[in-house]
Amino acid sequence: MQNDKLKSYLHLHLIVFIWGFTAILGKLLTIDAVALVWYRMGVASMLIFWYIKYQKMSLHISRNQIIKYVFGGVVIALHWTTFFYAIKISNISIALATMSTGAFFTIFIEALYKKKKIDAQELIFGVLAIVGLYIIYQAEISLQLGMFVALLSSFLSAVFSVFNADFVKEESAIIISFYEIIFGVAAVTIYLLYNGELLTEGFFILQPLDYLWLFILSSICTAYAFIVSVDLLKKLSAFTVMLTINLEPIYAIFLAVILFPNNEKMSSSFYLGAGLILLTVVINGILKTASRNKRKSVN
Repeated sequence: MQNDKLKSYLHLHLIVFIWGFTAILGKLLTIDAVALVWYRMGVASMLIFWYIKYQKMSLHISRNQIIKYVFGGVVIALHWTTFFYAIKISNISIALATMSTGAFFTIFIEALYKKKKIDAQELIFGVLAIVGLYIIYQAEISLQLGMFVALLSSFLSAVFSVFNADFVKEESAIIISFYEIIFGVAAVTIYLLYNGELLTEGFFILQPLDYLWLFILSSICTAYAFIVSVDLLKKLSAFTVMLTINLEPIYAIFLAVILFPNNEKMSSSFYLGAGLILLTVVINGILKTASRNKRKSVN
């Protein structure tokens, strides 16, 4: 039993490492952010469809669910597009450090959407994260546009998470993701048709290595990582999963510094600001999970 738990924990670290590697692939791919998302979602939807059929899961959903998943699909497509665009116009370190603010956007989105009272502790950590972001902003003036785009991506990620937390109460996470990816790629397709990019021959002519990077991104970093992460939630505590997921930016920035030393070399102020943001995310997560576990034990 203990051995199985250790295997699950190591598997979770592998998944988080894979998610961190997504940013690396975004930098390696030579195509623009919109095309990258179109290919990623298109291939991932086919792979997840195969998995659903293999598991003999029902694809039936209601009209109300279709409306919800169209919204989710558009949001996730915009999130991925802005995420990869931020990487391309700045670098991985800036994008990932800024993306770490997503947890604190969630505080305010939940307050508006669920009419939930803002917790004082969360507000304090949110302010500290903003301080960390301001330190980065002042230190990396040439990459400020990338920060703004990453900040938008972070906000979209928070919107997606808040609404999906409700969606998953009535449907399998795999089915939801399949439809959201399908509707997301449909939205991107409409955009590409509108601007005429999808109709050009050059859109389907990629660099040889791009085909490999896209396949890895769509299969391992999207379809596989998602399916396994859902399964691991059945075997590991929410506390363990939460702490490990917070390592994603650290893994990604570490990989970026090794693979792109010239592009990813940042000032000491950047690491101070990024460290402050990551520290607030981790400590806030620990305190929230401990508080939740305490309430459960009392009940």
